[in-house]
Amino acid sequence: MKDKKSKKKAGIKVVGEPSKLTYVVLLLLYIAAAVFTPISANSRGGIQFMNGVIPITTFAGVLSALSNICLIMMVVFFKKLGFITSILLIAVQIPLMIINVFVKGNLGSMPAVFSFAMIITTLIIINYRNNQVNNYQKAEIEQLKEQQTASRRLFEQTATALVNAIDAKDTYSHGHSVRVAEYSKRIAEEIGMDETECLKVFYAGLLHDVGKIGIPNDIINKKGKLDPEEYEVIKQHSSMGDQILKSISEYPFLCVGAHYHHERYDGKGYPEGLKGNDIPEIARIISVADAYDAMTSNRSYRNAIPQQLVREEIVKGEGTQFDPEFAKVMQRLIDQDTEYQMREMDISKGPVKKKNISCTEYRSEVSDGINITDKPITINLQISPEDPTEKGRGPAIILFDSLDGRVHEDDRMTKDMCYFEYGVIWLGGKVETTGARAAKSEMISSSTEKHHKYNDYTKDCKLTLVKVKDHVLVKVEGEDIGAEITVALPDSTRYAYASLTGENCHLSGIVVNEDGTAVEEGYIQRIVEEKSYIDEPDGDIPNVQIDGQRTATTEGIKLDNKVEIDFHTKSLPTSRLVWHCPSMLVYTSSDGQVNSDGYKELAYIRFDGENTGSTDAATNELLVNREENFVGWKTWKESNREGFDAKVTFKKEGNTVTSITDNFGIFINNTTTILDDTNDVYVALSGDQCALTNIKIRNFREI
Repeated sequence: MKDKKSKKKAGIKVVGEPSKLTYVVLLLLYIAAAVFTPISANSRGGIQFMNGVIPITTFAGVLSALSNICLIMMVVFFKKLGFITSILLIAVQIPLMIINVFVKGNLGSMPAVFSFAMIITTLIIINYRNNQVNNYQKAEIEQLKEQQTASRRLFEQTATALVNAIDAKDTYSHGHSVRVAEYSKRIAEEIGMDETECLKVFYAGLLHDVGKIGIPNDIINKKGKLDPEEYEVIKQHSSMGDQILKSISEYPFLCVGAHYHHERYDGKGYPEGLKGNDIPEIARIISVADAYDAMTSNRSYRNAIPQQLVREEIVKGEGTQFDPEFAKVMQRLIDQDTEYQMREMDISKGPVKKKNISCTEYRSEVSDGINITDKPITINLQISPEDPTEKGRGPAIILFDSLDGRVHEDDRMTKDMCYFEYGVIWLGGKVETTGARAAKSEMISSSTEKHHKYNDYTKDCKLTLVKVKDHVLVKVEGEDIGAEITVALPDSTRYAYASLTGENCHLSGIVVNEDGTAVEEGYIQRIVEEKSYIDEPDGDIPNVQIDGQRTATTEGIKLDNKVEIDFHTKSLPTSRLVWHCPSMLVYTSSDGQVNSDGYKELAYIRFDGENTGSTDAATNELLVNREENFVGWKTWKESNREGFDAKVTFKKEGNTVTSITDNFGIFINNTTTILDDTNDVYVALSGDQCALTNIKIRNFREI
């Protein structure tokens, strides 16, 4: 079996071996022939045939020959097993022959002795020949493996050389081809392709941009967007890549990726305007991976786009630019990438985190943002004056929110990154608020009169930052300084980042650590009331404000046959993405509430047309249609921000639940098939950054 597998891996055609049944038949034939040979030899009878009589003794030679043929066939077809079996069968009969010849003196058995000697010699010769052939085949397989390994290595080196040539031409695409290849392979793995197919996708992705070798350098490296004429030139790289790679007849899939990766699912791509499944599968996979990496990489005319905005573009492109199946897979990969590792980065260092900051002027240098959550962050650092002869306010923390987690001063980047600054905390305890609702500073050092003098700061300092809903707590600890600062954010929906900066100070040895344990809700003492967007009368069940992805849900509603839920929805002021909208939830639990004992999720469907797919408890088939009244995602988001009256319908028939809603041209029909004998099914509403009010329920006992 190992040899057979090795031959298959080496690309050798394997002829089918005889079955076990053949082995059993040969064994039985031999036993029968061996038993009846002496009987026929000693028989005095005959068989009437036509006009004469055939003595039975004449069959002894035929049966003896048949037994020898069976032994030879076992060795020929079953190699080692057949040889061992044959020798054992002969060995069983040798004692009988010795007794007949040497004990009983029956010299008539001598021919049988010579016959056995002859057949044993024949079997040994055949077995020896089999071993020679087997050894030759093994050597041939190893040689083929070595040749294939060498060919694969040569191919990989050639592909790498081509990719390096592309990178050498394009300053802003360094590493792009490798990342596209990796993302493409991950998509292929997610959809269940085997190892061979995944490798094909990888290499096709690696060489998808090889045609750029033929594009003029001044166009490739232009600083800024291309004009229409230049864009027409750059579009030629698809056809050029096809011309370069299609001569590699051993790997025809390579030119497919290069030629068709800019085709669009709606038929509006290039070079041939193919549509839907007419576009080769490899190209449809590479198209999503290529677009993702292009958006998450720096370009001459823009910085990398934040991952959440990239995800939104992937969602928007489902069924238009991208194959919906592969777009959903990429969304899953993004959701799994909580540390944002799928992006262009400094390979040697990873995402850049500053360990030292020198500020002569205020904000002359600013650290990367540190995300503040309910899991406390500690920052240890050393502080010293940048110029001891000059005055300065010392180190400070900028509290802010932005899509990319960085401080921005430029008006355009401030707008594009939705930058919002809450204020500045000076480590002496002073707070300057801008977007925050309020701030409170409490000094906990014994030398309170010295806190605002920069020269009194200790060299070593420890900062602790934590966020609970709309409050941030910052603790400053040092030998001669201590303060606790509480900042109230505009509402609970916003993120909070902290960047280190200062004035006339040098911060060194910056080490950031996160405590993996979340604090309790009452950990930070409130300084203002929580902002509410649901201050209006309840409907049939209480209103619900959802500050983040599924941070709250409505009460559960039992689904017997049919339930219609009418409600008003409005996105919160911080909403900015298409999935900041309501969602439908189908589940089971012991008391009918979400996340209680016995909770099993059956389906989760967002109003923008996303769902979580099948679960261990149920399968889901999602149908999303963009109808004629769908005028685009920009209008969709605006409508959610303005607020509208929505309606969802749930129907249950047997083990099937249908969830339906239609909002601003996005029609959703999700069919959930429950896999066990669950009887009590519940539904609820949730979402992301939205307020659900005036919830009315109509429960139909019979459909």
